Parts: sequence; C-alpha cells; structure tokens
Amino acid sequence: MPEWLIEEGIGETRAILLDSDTVLAAKCRWHGELYAGQTIAAKLASKRGVRGTAISPEGREILVDKLPRNVSEGSTLDLVVTRAAMTERGRYKLPSARPADTITKTADVFSGGKAVHRFPAGTWEDIWLAANSGEVEFNGGSLLFAVTPAMTLVDIDGDLDPRALALAAVGPLALALGQFDLGGSIGIDFPTLEAKADRKAVDSALGEALWDWPHERTAMNGFGFVQLVSRLEGPSLLHRFAASRTGMAARMALRRAELVEGAGITLLTVHPALKAKLEPEWIEELERRTGRPLRIETEPGLAIEAASAQIMGHE
Repeated sequence: MPEWLIEEGIGETRAILLDSDTVLAAKCRWHGELYAGQTIAAKLASKRGVRGTAISPEGREILVDKLPRNVSEGSTLDLVVTRAAMTERGRYKLPSARPADTITKTADVFSGGKAVHRFPAGTWEDIWLAANSGEVEFNGGSLLFAVTPAMTLVDIDGDLDPRALALAAVGPLALALGQFDLGGSIGIDFPTLEAKADRKAVDSALGEALWDWPHERTAMNGFGFVQLVSRLEGPSLLHRFAASRTGMAARMALRRAELVEGAGITLLTVHPALKAKLEPEWIEELERRTGRPLRIETEPGLAIEAASAQIMGHE
C-alpha cells in the first residue's frame, strides 16, 4: 500500500509517496513560503470586481479571486492559498488565494504523512539528481524535460522505432510526472507517428498510465505532440532547479552533512557560490541536530550540486 513519508529537512520539508521500493510521487516545500491549501488571514489591499490583492501579516502580496461583491478594501479576510508563488524566467508570479468559504480543502500530505528521520537510502537522492539533470532514462530511450514560462516540455528520444519508442516512454513519463510534482501545462513531443492506429495506441496507453492523475489532455496530433493540463499548485522540482539551483543545492548540501555519522567535526565542501546560500540559522540547526561543529570549505572547481560531507577528528 503506498504511503506518504515526510522528512523534515533544514530549510525545507520533503515528502515521498513510497510503494514498496518505488517512489510514485515526491514533493518539496521550502520553509517560510506560502503553500497551496494554507489558510491565512490577510487584509484586502485592492479590489476590482471579484479580483484583487491582499497583504498577509508578513507583508506578502497575494492575488485573490472570487471575492464577494460586498467586501471592501481594508477588510480582513480568511483566505486559502490555491497556488504558491512561482519564479519563472524574467518574471515573478504572486501566490494566489480565494476566500476560505469558497474552497473545499483537500488533505495535505505534509501534515497527514508518516514522519521519518530519513527516507530509505537513494529514494530522494535519485529523484533530486534526475530533476537536476532534467533527464530520465528508460530502456531504449530517454525523457528530456525543459521548463519554459508557458509550459513544461518533454522531448522523447531513443533508438527504437517510433511506435515502440513512444509506447516505451509512456510508463516512465507517467512516473516522472509524479516524482517531479509537475502540474500546469505540459507538452510532450513523442516521435512522429504517421499511422492513425499507432497514435491511438499511444493515446490509449497514456489513458491507462494516467488514470489516477487528475488532468485533461489532447489526442496526439500528426506530429506526435500531446498536451496535458493539470492543476498547478506551486513550483515543481524542475521549476525549483530552474529558478534557484543554488537554493536546491544548498539544502541538499545540508542534508548530506546531516546524514554522515560519527564523532568529530562535520566538514562540508561546497562551491563558493553555495557557501553564501547557507543561512546562519541553517548552520546552527545542523550543528544542533548532529551534535557536531560544522566547518565549511570551498572548492571553486566543484559543481554547484556536488557538495560533499565527511567527519574529521577533533582538532
């Protein structure tokens, strides 16, 4: 039976839906950010018809929809966040919310999952590395993901004949959608299939693979393109890497430092740009959790994502 596991990290909370040894879905929530499903009291700053903006107690601006016509600017409203803030190339999209009495809230996996000290080895790491590279390999081919302001694009490449390649990609694609926490508009570039029967076969396979993933989709066109549309609640793992690779890498560096075992001093080696991302309170929390002092060294030739941790003896 699949089960959500929750790992409380430093600077972020992580969640995976684990079924035996397979991660069916993964999510990441950074501390301090507004998230979908969160209830907040905010003051209405502007209003035009049923839309407007509100200001949270922390001073954050929020887009609001479905406002009652009799509510006035300056009023305090109970809101439910429907979409977290999104950073895209060249622009920042404010978080969105609606009045609480217009929303039917769904279960939050972060509050309803099973808290664990650490995930099974390799589960989070494998998904993190795949999201970082934007590539998922499967037998006979690979999925290449690219984030754009309009949609997430998936290119399917491989050595199989077009029909076999398209069908072989369906299962890995369906799994990756959940593992990367993708939503919104997703465009999939399958190999071009000239025979209508082949296109129908892929459409049918997609329907079966995505039966439990709420979405709408187009039939495959003559160029092999399929579009999926699902509810967008916040940045996917791919979006987080695209918008803040150093932020993702900094949190993973701290995780690696926390997971090493032994007595002594934790030595964390990072790229110089990563050191600046390590908040003082994060370092304090790491030292509290491990019971060890932390030493940070920089290596300019190290990749941003390649931070390493080890234990040194006491000096």
